[in-house]
Parts: sequence; structure tokens; C-alpha cells
Amino acid sequence: MGHKKLQIEQLEGKMKVLQPLKEVVMPPTGWVKAVRLALGMSMRQLAARLGTTKQSVQEMERREENGSITLKSLRQAASALDMELVYGLVPKDGSLEALIDRKARELAAKIVSRTSQSMLLEDQGISAARYNKALDERAARLKYEMPKILWD
Repeated sequence: MGHKKLQIEQLEGKMKVLQPLKEVVMPPTGWVKAVRLALGMSMRQLAARLGTTKQSVQEMERREENGSITLKSLRQAASALDMELVYGLVPKDGSLEALIDRKARELAAKIVSRTSQSMLLEDQGISAARYNKALDERAARLKYEMPKILWD
């Protein structure tokens, strides 16, 4: 678990820097075309820098706009525009820790709920306080163990 925790902490540091970028919206035309036009560069000029044709640049810009461009193509275009491609993933929950916590609580709720249901059928129901305590304990254990089932 120590190795996994260290990995998570290191990734958290890298992702925290990217968090504000979630708010950045891609230009409607895509970054390549927007930057090319802002620089006053023609398709022919970008094509020459890429060592390709104007039609290939047009196709690349179209693929970026519809979301089917490859990272390799974006990296090449960025380089040809004297730019650098910045790429990263940012957790929707705000942090990896929060994502793991949410998934652990969801799985714990399923497990504790099943157990509680069986006990109820045997006329051994548990109080809400005991249920919540069991939920917290199970979630904590799941976070510590990080079983693969967490992601099913």
C-alpha cells in the first residue's frame, strides 16, 4: 500500500497544477486553426513547416475540431506553430484521493447494504448509527486495500 500511496501523492501534485485548466474551453475551430489564424499563418505556410500539403493541414484542423485528431498530430502541429502541447488528466472529483474515497464509499454502501439486508431478513436489523459506522469502517478498509473491484 505504501508504494501505491506514494504514486497517488506524486500524481496529485502534478494534477493539482492542471486543475485550473479544467475551466479553459477549446476554441470552436480547435487550437491549431485558432493559433494559426492568430499568428496570421496560412495553411500553406503551416503545411510547409509540417512537410505536408495544405489539404493535410485542412484535414488535421477538421479532425481536431471534431475530436478525432491524434496526440502525435497535435504534437507535430504545436511544434510547427512554435508551441508546446500540454496534455494531462484531471479528476472530476477534484483529486485522486476524493475519487478513491467516493468509489470506496459506493462499494462499501453496496456491501454493507447487502449484509444489513440479510440481517434484516433474519430479524436482526441494525440501527442507522451502526449502519453508518459499518459503512465508514468498510470504506476505510477499501481505501487502504485498494482492491481492483473498486473500479468495476
